[in-house]
Amino acid sequence: MPFLKEQFGNPSSIYHLGRGAREAVENSRETVADFLGCRHSEIVFTGSGTEADNLAVKGVAWSCANKGKHVLTSSVEHHAVLHACRSLEKQGFEVTYLPVDGYGKVDPERLRSAIRNDTVLISITHGNNEVGTVQPIEKIGVIAREHGIFFHTDAVQSFGQIPTCVTELRCDLLSLSAHKIYGPKGVGALYVRRGCRLAPLLDGGGQEKNRRSGTENVAGIVGLGKAVDLAKRQRDIGQIDRIQKLRDYLAAGLERSIPEVRLNGHPSDRLPNNLNYSVRYLEGEGMLLELDLKDICASSGSACTSGSLEPSHVLMAMGVTHEWAHGTIRFTLGKGNTAGEINTVLEVFPPIIERLRSLRTRESASPKKAKRNSGVRVGN
Repeated sequence: MPFLKEQFGNPSSIYHLGRGAREAVENSRETVADFLGCRHSEIVFTGSGTEADNLAVKGVAWSCANKGKHVLTSSVEHHAVLHACRSLEKQGFEVTYLPVDGYGKVDPERLRSAIRNDTVLISITHGNNEVGTVQPIEKIGVIAREHGIFFHTDAVQSFGQIPTCVTELRCDLLSLSAHKIYGPKGVGALYVRRGCRLAPLLDGGGQEKNRRSGTENVAGIVGLGKAVDLAKRQRDIGQIDRIQKLRDYLAAGLERSIPEVRLNGHPSDRLPNNLNYSVRYLEGEGMLLELDLKDICASSGSACTSGSLEPSHVLMAMGVTHEWAHGTIRFTLGKGNTAGEINTVLEVFPPIIERLRSLRTRESASPKKAKRNSGVRVGN
């Protein structure tokens, strides 16, 4: 709040209000860098995780275009990466979209075989935002280093949930977002390893060491720093382990009480707060609306594409059929969830499924009404 009111200084100014804002920005930069295990100079603040992804993918591709125009990514990336890659294709780059197995995992050896002499970037998400599968980032990082290729990972979902030390992941770039760890919306960051070439997306005043122009969102950056500090404390007191136990309790209850459901994503190599299920014979939207009437918030997939009627591209890439994919629901647990709330879901959700299936069965069994010919001609 102070940086929205009395300390409303521009961090690029040299007067005392500006110096105070600059100090706050740099303190947050050090907090984020410490959490990732990198130098504070390697942190670039952005307006979102999406911007961080775009800056990584396009920034590296543009800066390395004289060396090659081939990018490697996966078919289950967040749209921020996929759409950035498609934008590059329109500019003459070639992109290989690696397939995944039934759990949504990339095969590191298949990735190795897809590397070409003109490959300049590999971008693979750390933890999938829909099904929660955690990719073998360390192995991919080793392969990228062996071939001298820059490696980016989208850690927006995994940051604060599982270890994201950049030296252990062996990545050159890593994206994160504040609101995924209870920070303010509209601020993110990109780790850029020293020596990594990066062309800026934005032209302007040269802020963030010429990597991201634009007056810094001081209040948002301060909020990100505080959220990271709190996330570290929550991790140290075992909050993540508690959430994972609640998730496993919910999973066991759902599988015990609802017939014909399937877990999407890897059963063990997954984010600790994520559950993604497909319920056969139903549509995700109907389940979500019924749950919302009971004050239970869930999702049918990615929150960024919740209005889409198309089946999830992640589930399609995993080989899930349309029948199962359309009946998908995602529960994402957080630090405020309790065992009592999980019991409420287990009490409320199975009857919802039973009732919706019953309605669907009756609708399928009812005879179709014949269409009447009104005798009115419309058009040609």
